[in-house]
Amino acid sequence: MAIDESRTFHPVNIAILTISDSRSEADDKSGNALVKYASEAGHILAKRAIVRDDRETIVATLREWIADPGIDCVIATGGTGLTGRDVTPEAFRDVYEKEIEGFGELFRALSYEKIGTSTIQSRTTGGVANGTFLFALPGSPGACKDGWEGILRWQLDSRYRPCNFVELMPRLRER
Repeated sequence: MAIDESRTFHPVNIAILTISDSRSEADDKSGNALVKYASEAGHILAKRAIVRDDRETIVATLREWIADPGIDCVIATGGTGLTGRDVTPEAFRDVYEKEIEGFGELFRALSYEKIGTSTIQSRTTGGVANGTFLFALPGSPGACKDGWEGILRWQLDSRYRPCNFVELMPRLRER
């Protein structure tokens, strides 16, 4: 499992979505971190937005973005916890055509190494809709770093072997 330098890197058009009732772009540490990680990896920031913890608003944003051919992947931060306002996983599941169950499972396994059983409170999720990858991470900068460094950095790199999400992109809309 490694980067195969003989393969070509293909940048991914990534949209960053922060879900919060209280953050602005100025104090959005998690969203800013994801923008930084993606750009440092050579990807393209296709869009960025902050929306409230509102299921209908999240769904509408996701549907708009998956209809945009200039967006290959959406990475969201926030709203994955257990409180009454945390509706991100429900909104994402309203949009998914296929869920990537292993994404949440792997995130929690990686997170367990750092925060122990507290990881059980995360409802991190991933899936695909209209040929677009969708990932929802918790709202903390540490969780975003774990999700990026432990999973997305590798799976969104076309050179990663033995396989990666990028090589699946041309086939995601097959019927």
